Amino acid sequence: MIDSRELIDRIWERDPTVWTGADEAKWLGWLDEPRRMGERVAQLESFTAGVAEADFDAVVLLGMGGSSLAPEVIRQTFGVDNFHVLDTTHPRAIRALEASIDLERTLFVSASKSGSTLETRSHTDYFWERNGKQGSHFVAITDPGSELERLAEERGFRHVFPGEPTIGGRYSALSPFGIVPAALMGVDVAKLLASADRMAELCRHGDDNPGYELGRKFGTGWQEGRDKICIAETDGGFGLWAEQLIAESTGKQGKGLVPAPGESPDGSDRQAAQPELADPYSLGGEFFRWEFAVAVAGVYLEISPFDQPDVQAAKDKTKEVLAAGKEPDVESEGSIDELLAQAQEHDYVCVQAFIEPNEENDRRIADLVQMLRSRSGLVVTHGYGPRYLHSTGQLHKGGPNTGLFLQIVDDPGDELAIPNQPFGFRRLIRAQAAGDYASLQERGRRVARIHVEDS
Repeated sequence: MIDSRELIDRIWERDPTVWTGADEAKWLGWLDEPRRMGERVAQLESFTAGVAEADFDAVVLLGMGGSSLAPEVIRQTFGVDNFHVLDTTHPRAIRALEASIDLERTLFVSASKSGSTLETRSHTDYFWERNGKQGSHFVAITDPGSELERLAEERGFRHVFPGEPTIGGRYSALSPFGIVPAALMGVDVAKLLASADRMAELCRHGDDNPGYELGRKFGTGWQEGRDKICIAETDGGFGLWAEQLIAESTGKQGKGLVPAPGESPDGSDRQAAQPELADPYSLGGEFFRWEFAVAVAGVYLEISPFDQPDVQAAKDKTKEVLAAGKEPDVESEGSIDELLAQAQEHDYVCVQAFIEPNEENDRRIADLVQMLRSRSGLVVTHGYGPRYLHSTGQLHKGGPNTGLFLQIVDDPGDELAIPNQPFGFRRLIRAQAAGDYASLQERGRRVARIHVEDS
């Protein structure tokens, strides 16, 4: 293993050979982003002042994965009630959100690095029509030259914030994808970025380097067979963001760290991970510490932490199902008993819930997780679909074949049309469930599907 001082220096020198020697150097813009964003604070303050003058009641972020998870954790950490994150294609959830806001007094933020994310573009087109095509009610965050940038210019959006092309989505918390939403929440972004900048400086040190130490712990633990990262719960749901960072960065080539927010670290295949959040603004520093840590862990796993070779698989399957032009097949297949009968030591169970995200279903999933944990003795992870496809989906398909995947579906209700598409949100979410299930089967994963009333 490389000496710690040498490893830290080579990361900051953008040396791709510290990982695989492929294209890692192209994806290290996150190392400098706290400083770069600090230089844009005045611009952000001017923008938010203009938004305040427009007297919006609510802000709705339309984004998935790296474009939605950091804003959601910031929202929860700072307790912001008038900021909403829409990262589901469930028709009932979209209808419920629309019913809770005044469209005439809502600002919509469309966030997608590629500018072509299917869910985000569908949400954007839907609310564009519902809002009466008022460009002043829309903002875009996207990489330069993207389809979304062109669309925003055509429609006269209030503002377009360019992302940094050298930063991947899961490393974008301290870029415009996290900081613009934070500014719209009323968070003091200069203070949040100052916390991140201080941590970045600490992560240059050879001794007492917080990011390196956490990454070394992850990496050596993985080498010892402790691949489940049991992230302690926080009031702001830090694990929701961290699980994408860990899963998408390390879950490939049959290897991977399995993030397990809220799970007990007691077990021979587990290790504890404690977010250090003395106050809400220390979240900026924690974002950077964990980003650096996962980059370090990638060295131990001998993989690139910055690619996601298997994410496209479920998207391609979804397109296949949609192209068939008929109702996707999401009938029950297998059972909980049959799935758990296949369990082996050091496996994990993953609940993939393509159901409406709401408090009742949160409780339902929590009860199911407790039952699965009790029956199997294994770590149990869970996520709503399609959100988890942009978070932990890479690990499920490219990581070790140690997962037992339980998909849960419901009746999404009446169809909800998507402008300019031959399908609506009902068919889309069912196609996403069917597509991911087929993708897991193709990779020889152990899977079962049940309907929510049977859970």
